Amino acid sequence: MSGSIALTATGPRRTAQAFLALLWRDVFVTGRELVAFLAQVILQPLFLLFVFGKVLGDLGYTQDNFAQVLLPGVIAFTAFLTALQNTAFPLVIDFSFTKEIEDRLLAPLPTWLVAVEKIVFSTMRALVAAVLMFPLGWWVLGSVSITWGAVPAVALFLVLGSLIGAAVGLTIGTLVTASKINLVFAIVLTPLLFTGSTQFPWTSLTDLRWFQVVCAFNPLTYVSEGMRAEMIPEVGHIAPWVCTLALLGFLAVFTAVGVKGFLRRAID
Repeated sequence: MSGSIALTATGPRRTAQAFLALLWRDVFVTGRELVAFLAQVILQPLFLLFVFGKVLGDLGYTQDNFAQVLLPGVIAFTAFLTALQNTAFPLVIDFSFTKEIEDRLLAPLPTWLVAVEKIVFSTMRALVAAVLMFPLGWWVLGSVSITWGAVPAVALFLVLGSLIGAAVGLTIGTLVTASKINLVFAIVLTPLLFTGSTQFPWTSLTDLRWFQVVCAFNPLTYVSEGMRAEMIPEVGHIAPWVCTLALLGFLAVFTAVGVKGFLRRAID
């Protein structure tokens, strides 16, 4: 009996060690390419914040509080998009050209955990990018509306947003071939940006009901609204508990679809 207990104890330990080894390998590679990584994930949201939040405000084309309304949406967009891109693009390349995924599949852990490791690693990268947007937002706008009491809730929405972005990336990366990935991103990214309530509160769309309904189907909307509810609660927003439930639902759906697609591609 003692021998069987030892064996069952060793299995999870070896699986955890293999999982952490894969994760550390990805983190190490990111460290070697840190400058390229930061340029990739920061430039787009930084210029979005600078042009819409600073330039247009200084020129008088936007209201005084628009920059603070925009900032939570830009941070949410940074987390979501970084996780999505850092999952989808490497998967498409691994499955189509480099076949590096085969080395990962040989690791002593279940195949579905290889997919989970992709989600976890992309989430870590997304959180780094999102956190960096706070000092950059202060630098561009001169101030950031957030209190210490709101930090735990903001962190929760950033984690959920990053996880969902990675799960969506897993889904895209396993369903789309390399020849179509650029087309898919061109079709997906623009609607994601402009229907994710990053530039406006969702509740302000009551007079444009059809567009409000469209935005409700975008998981980024609930990340933006959750961030906005914690950072500038005086502005109209979706209730944080509604945002949390919606994000958990999106996470469950996209993770299930993405892992299933990963298993199918891995077996093929």
